[in-house]
Amino acid sequence: MKQYAKLFVVFCCAILLVVTGTACSKKQVKQEAPPAAAVPEESDLNAKEFVEPSNIDPALAKIFKDIYFDFDRFNLKPEAKKTLDGIAEWLKSNSSYRVLIEGHCDERGTNEYNLALGERRANSAKSYLIGLGIAEKRISTISYGEEKPQCTEHNEGCWSKNRRGHFLLARK
Repeated sequence: MKQYAKLFVVFCCAILLVVTGTACSKKQVKQEAPPAAAVPEESDLNAKEFVEPSNIDPALAKIFKDIYFDFDRFNLKPEAKKTLDGIAEWLKSNSSYRVLIEGHCDERGTNEYNLALGERRANSAKSYLIGLGIAEKRISTISYGEEKPQCTEHNEGCWSKNRRGHFLLARK
């Protein structure tokens, strides 16, 4: 019986060594910080130099109309494409101008999410204009997310007005 007790103690010690030895042999993983987001330099985009198209010519308000998006979407609707077709035609005839496309969202969602969605909306319009032959260097984008609402009521009618792309112009 004494032999079994000694064997049991030796067995328990062996298990204890194995368990503690493997518990300490964790591989240390070096965690790298995520790359910093690219922030456009102020020289890349000076939003202050852009103005409402109607400040250049009141008739431009009919061409540079806001385009609207469905909830949580950034794909262009047919009426948005029609507006962008008119904008592209004007930009082709007026090569001394650049356009800034602002992406906007309604108040639902987090600030971070809405900034990203506003960026996708502005980039959808930008890609469409590039596809129509407008040089990429003439098109800038910015997202305001939910920060610049057109309407401040808390209902679907108002929210739909805030889900938009807005256009500003500047001379080259």
